[in-house]
Amino acid sequence: MTSLDQNIKSILHEGVAIPAHPLALSANRELDERRQRALTRYYMASGAGGVAVGVHSTQFEIRDKQIGLLEPVLRLAMEEIKHANLKRPFIKVAGIVGPVEQAIEEARLASELGYDLGLLSAGGLGHMSEKDLIHRAEKVAEHIPLFGFYLQPSAGGRLLSYDFWKDFAEIPNVHAIKMAPFNRYQSLDVIRAVISSERHKEIALYTGNDDNIVADLLTTYRLYVNGEYREKDIVGGLLGHWAVWTEKAVKLLEDVKKCKQTGNPSMAELLTLGIQITDVNAAIFDPHNHFHGCIPGIHEILRRQGLLEGRWCLNPAEELSAGQMEEIDRVYRSYPHLNDDAFVEKHLEDFLAVKI
Repeated sequence: MTSLDQNIKSILHEGVAIPAHPLALSANRELDERRQRALTRYYMASGAGGVAVGVHSTQFEIRDKQIGLLEPVLRLAMEEIKHANLKRPFIKVAGIVGPVEQAIEEARLASELGYDLGLLSAGGLGHMSEKDLIHRAEKVAEHIPLFGFYLQPSAGGRLLSYDFWKDFAEIPNVHAIKMAPFNRYQSLDVIRAVISSERHKEIALYTGNDDNIVADLLTTYRLYVNGEYREKDIVGGLLGHWAVWTEKAVKLLEDVKKCKQTGNPSMAELLTLGIQITDVNAAIFDPHNHFHGCIPGIHEILRRQGLLEGRWCLNPAEELSAGQMEEIDRVYRSYPHLNDDAFVEKHLEDFLAVKI
């Protein structure tokens, strides 16, 4: 069993911002290697504590045999991270999907390339029982440390019970869980399961609830288990939303930590900011149209900043929904303090430079 590096484990439990890495394409929908590298550089320069590659924001179609981009995008990110020679630990997360054999193959690839953790999704596996999913997770955990992933049904995930998450938490090589059901009840199922586990101190909780980021991070969960109260915090975020305006996302997480330690900034200030962030997310992620435009929405922000050339996705049908561009314009005007355009403009030439 591959174990997790102690330095990586330490910062994972301290809590960091982990953006979900998008896919940079040219107008003919082929990999734009220069801009793919630029995105990885942007996330490192923004102060992110890691990056997640090959996940939903990277587009699941990269695994299609006729497209064949899973290995290239995983490799490009690792090359940039190694070339940066960072003086701090940086968490490398690889998305893992599919039935047992596919998931094991992806885990082996990620481990060989140097990824620390596999973000294991149950998306597209509605035919498998929860018992089968636990067996799958146990098999994959033999090849890479696991970052669990509760993906919302609207984005291709499925509902998973409290009992599933309790069993999942008992797998020895599980080190973190990302909760992204966009639902308070279902998020609480995960939190209860982890707190009830004998491994509750070994598992870091991360928010993937792009609609509730700040409240998730601010809350301490205190539950009664086996005759005692146990507490657990959601320490960081692995988010598609943090793939844009990342420098400000890193500062947000720092402010949340300061608030919980010192009360400054105040919780009231941060909750107000949290609603503004949710409003921005509604424009970018397109929940009013069942999240159809979420990936193009991310791309549109990065296009405006010059990090991407266009909004193109592997699936030509993936485009902004009607009225979504106007919504993005609105939140840009309404919340200028949330964007990091000035930061990107200052460093864009360096991000786009050909170095490797």
